[in-house]
Amino acid sequence: MTEPEEQPVIRDKRRLDPATGELRTPEEVAAAEAAAAQDPAAAQDPAADGGASVPQDGSAEAGAEQAGAPEDQDPVAAAKAEAADLQDQLARAKADLYNLDQRFNTFVKRSRAEALAERGRGAEDVVEALVPVLDDIHHAREHDGLTGPLGAMAEKFEETLTSRFKVERYGAAGDEFDPNVHEALMHNESEDAVTETVSQVLQPGYRVGEKVVRPARVAVTGPQ
Repeated sequence: MTEPEEQPVIRDKRRLDPATGELRTPEEVAAAEAAAAQDPAAAQDPAADGGASVPQDGSAEAGAEQAGAPEDQDPVAAAKAEAADLQDQLARAKADLYNLDQRFNTFVKRSRAEALAERGRGAEDVVEALVPVLDDIHHAREHDGLTGPLGAMAEKFEETLTSRFKVERYGAAGDEFDPNVHEALMHNESEDAVTETVSQVLQPGYRVGEKVVRPARVAVTGPQ
């Protein structure tokens, strides 16, 4: 008499419930093992427990992404927003260019003004150094000491200073005294005088344009 063939023992030790996909407790694992020992076919076929199946991780993630994906933005609204941004950038670029142009024009004007001022200061220095020479020419002419070639040279010299550097000799008897352009070395009073008047020019004054290089040194007569 042959002994009955031993059946294989099936132990269901799966930590996840094949029907629900949830984590089993130790008690549930023990119960599943006992059930598998009694009904091996049920342990091997998860569908026997109601036909439920564990969802695949990939399909679950795809569904979650699809559910949480935002709706596409309106292309017309996006185009309008981009156009508005470009318009703003263009306006800012134009403003920067305008400011740069204004700064450049200001720099050019200031440079020209400074160049003219520097040239004027240079002319003033030259004339100030030549004042003693101009005084000698003036005195020599008053005493008829400039004749012939020397007189022609002196005249040409003065004409060059006048035309190139705007040098002007000033001061004459009868001028109203002006402390801005005259320096009084003597002062007399007269009952006939109405205002302070230059009665005698001791040394003529020189100026370059409106800049006085040396004031005219004069004698002044004023009212009593």
